[in-house]
Amino acid sequence: MDFNDMQNAWDKQNTNKVIVPTNLEKIQSANTPLDKIKKNLKNELIFQTLAVILIGFAPMIHGFIAKWLTPFYFVYSMFAAVSIYYLLKLFLFYKRLDKVTLNTKDSLYETYFDIRLNMELYKTFTFALMPFMVMFLLGFVMYSKPDLKITDINNTVLVTILIIITSAILFMGFITECWVEYYYGKYAKEIRKLIDELKED
Repeated sequence: MDFNDMQNAWDKQNTNKVIVPTNLEKIQSANTPLDKIKKNLKNELIFQTLAVILIGFAPMIHGFIAKWLTPFYFVYSMFAAVSIYYLLKLFLFYKRLDKVTLNTKDSLYETYFDIRLNMELYKTFTFALMPFMVMFLLGFVMYSKPDLKITDINNTVLVTILIIITSAILFMGFITECWVEYYYGKYAKEIRKLIDELKED
């Protein structure tokens, strides 16, 4: 039997009976929530990178006087270093997601736990930036009121400021939890649901 005969025999076979395993269909259905996570992460990486760069131009935008440039850029350099570290980690996570091929249970498990791990990394990133945000805000208050001296602040005002700062940090923590859950958590739950369904099968 030559090659043409083999080809004809192959063509005559009924290929309508080929059935894709249900498990494979379920595993590959995780691509939809995964695509949404990738899209959200890409948008955030672009937005946050631009935000870090633009903050560096704040003294020029607001016309800071010379004596404020050194303290601002001292705090900004630490802020930028922390931001670059975490943004690089999130970028590497994005690149890993871009290469994921969901064709086995193991790849689905691995991807799910990578998503959960990086959701926590995102939260840590936000908490790591909060002290810098407080310093920037305090610096802005001192800049806008140059006659204000630390000695002018009585205990009542100091306690009020500390309560406001603590409340603001806790509120930002709550907002971060909600943000991560809305943009990433609900899609991670969809993937987890698929994993649970595969266990039942």
